[in-house]
Amino acid sequence: MNFPDQLQAMDLNDPGRWPPALRAAAVTATLAAVLASGARVFAVNAEFALLGSAQREEVELRARIEQGQRRTANLDDHRGQLAEIERAYGTVLGRLSGTTSIPGLLADISQAGLNAGLEEQLFQPLEEVRREFYAELPIRMRLSGDYHQFGRFVSEIATISHLVTLHDIHIRPNGGGEPEGLVLELTATTYRHLEQGEALP
Repeated sequence: MNFPDQLQAMDLNDPGRWPPALRAAAVTATLAAVLASGARVFAVNAEFALLGSAQREEVELRARIEQGQRRTANLDDHRGQLAEIERAYGTVLGRLSGTTSIPGLLADISQAGLNAGLEEQLFQPLEEVRREFYAELPIRMRLSGDYHQFGRFVSEIATISHLVTLHDIHIRPNGGGEPEGLVLELTATTYRHLEQGEALP
């Protein structure tokens, strides 16, 4: 029987009876298909891994771009805020006293109490406290008068050209028998800029 006749007589459901050459070809073709399929699966998995990595990188880059855009969008606002801070800093710095103006400033603070009609019972400058670029000079004060005079005193302090802040404010009855008499105890703090070459704390 020749080969074409063998092919026609062959039962596809019984490969054990196929001619040896055809069996070998079928096994080889099957192995090649399995190997090709495995190689394709491996290649597809590698491509998926690369795709996942590229997607993660894209997300990170988009986040960086958005962050950069937000910073760029806020840059003008930040510049405006910085200019405002510099103006405020310059204003405050201008209100700091120099070493030579301290005696006059102390006299102005004392005079503010007298102008308000208060009786000065204590005016005691305390030890200077040095900070990074300025020094604080606290002054313990005790004044007697009434509420309206205390209000005028605070208004007088606000008009002083140099920076003066009021702290540790306590008001109590005078104890002298006067129905309107009150005693105001406080710390008035003035500030001066450190001169060049002064030691920092």
